Amino acid sequence: MHARSLTAAAFAAATALALVGCAGGEPAPAADVTAEPEYSGTLSILTKFAGEPLGPYFEDIAAAYETEHPDVNVELIQETDQSVKDKTKTLTASGALPDIYFTWTGDWAENFITGGLAADLSEVIAPGTEWGDRFGQASLDAFAIDGKYYGVPLYNNGKFMGYNTAAFAEAGIEVPTTFEELIDSCGPLRDVGYEPIAFGNKDGWPALHYLQQLFAYNVPTDVLHADFDPATAEWTDAGYLTSLEQFKTLVDDCTNSGTGTNGVLYTTAQEALAGGRAAMYYQEILEFDTVTAEGNALTPDEFGIFQLPAPEGAPGDPGAIEGSPEGYLINAKSPRAALAVDFMKYVTNDENAKTLSSPPYGQPSTVVGAVTEETSSRAVFEGITKVNEASQIVIWLDTVTVPEVADAWLAGGEAIISGSSTPEQVMESVQGANSSAQ
Repeated sequence: MHARSLTAAAFAAATALALVGCAGGEPAPAADVTAEPEYSGTLSILTKFAGEPLGPYFEDIAAAYETEHPDVNVELIQETDQSVKDKTKTLTASGALPDIYFTWTGDWAENFITGGLAADLSEVIAPGTEWGDRFGQASLDAFAIDGKYYGVPLYNNGKFMGYNTAAFAEAGIEVPTTFEELIDSCGPLRDVGYEPIAFGNKDGWPALHYLQQLFAYNVPTDVLHADFDPATAEWTDAGYLTSLEQFKTLVDDCTNSGTGTNGVLYTTAQEALAGGRAAMYYQEILEFDTVTAEGNALTPDEFGIFQLPAPEGAPGDPGAIEGSPEGYLINAKSPRAALAVDFMKYVTNDENAKTLSSPPYGQPSTVVGAVTEETSSRAVFEGITKVNEASQIVIWLDTVTVPEVADAWLAGGEAIISGSSTPEQVMESVQGANSSAQ
């Protein structure tokens, strides 16, 4: 689950402020991540784990770390998936980024790295180091630029259609194998009393999840990846128009809210599946254990997943899955960088990694061996296995692109849902945003 999008102007202003040091306008010295940690003082951390069921995870780790190191105080700033972007922007603009802070991959992380706000962790976490070898290389590479490693990957993620197996049985339908079959399944599900696909786009990014997966199917891979970079982007392939049209069909034919979806929270859609009112909900692996949590109408035994099926004859990559690891950066200006490294090593030890991957958290750790059939729920294990077997992982549309283009896509998705813009008009807006970013 994620919500992001700093505008380019806001980020540039924020970075300029953050890079100014305290004395005479000189930048602070670079963090020494290889030093021996000094176990004293306050260590601040901005997480994306506010609320239930995720909140206690970092709280419990912080308490255990403080018990081992009584002179250390861990200060948690716990934000939600939606609020963390605004908090990050505020802290960056005020030059008050904490010692450790959450990040997505793609352009989002790159802004902090190229802005000098993320410590180079290569000496401690690159492949071949003791800490680095805890992780799969693909997870580490997701936070690497020019051969240097900056991020601590915490968990992997991917996007799947979650469904109520009992609803499918009642409607007499099978799991769809093409996008066209998915659309055709909505009528029978509605006939037996279910909202076919629960969908809420009030935060903007849920629409982009559908679009990015459809782009991977409808646009040749080399073209799609070239379009993520303003220097090579054209955004002219016919597959984008096709994807926008298919997305509009899904919204109109398979959701109860239709053009009003922009006013529905994604959590409301999540609750519709969890409460047994909806048959399907397009969701991240991170949500699997939430929709089947104790007390929900949907039980783990009735919960199934399938990859959003590719349209028939689509010219892109039918084996691609949308997703990305998510993780944490260490503030390059932090005087407690060595302590921050030590804390994140503690967060990613085997015991804590297995806890993260297990119910009620269900966040599939990037630590090798942490996600197993024994430690994780059936759905989480199945989902991360599919991610590992995918032909490629396509990063979220609003983090892999620059902010101007991400904002154009956010507005475009909302306009397609409401019917206020045609696919052609959306593409013109995206092309214009790309030109301004060059």
